[in-house]
Amino acid sequence: MVKRRKPSTFRAVLKRAAWPAAAVMVMAFFGGYAVLGSNGIFAFGEYKRQVAKRERYYVALDHRREVLRNRVALLDPRHANPDMVDELVRRELNVAHPDEVIVPLN
Repeated sequence: MVKRRKPSTFRAVLKRAAWPAAAVMVMAFFGGYAVLGSNGIFAFGEYKRQVAKRERYYVALDHRREVLRNRVALLDPRHANPDMVDELVRRELNVAHPDEVIVPLN
């Protein structure tokens, strides 16, 4: 006696396909998030632009720090630069000779 298989019904086919379909949907969700998500492949270009922008900002800050370091060195109490001291005193006290022209740099 050979056992015969029952003809498949639509409901039986759906039951057999439920777990594989759910697995495919979960993989599609995570795959889509890996490409389109906030940390996905498409966001990588934006991260590179942000890094380049920050590097330019840090270069400008380094330049500003070097300018300030130079000004501090010129004001060293052991050997202050007379021109720098004169400039600072005139700026702070708002004093100028009548024949001088003041040109603000900042």
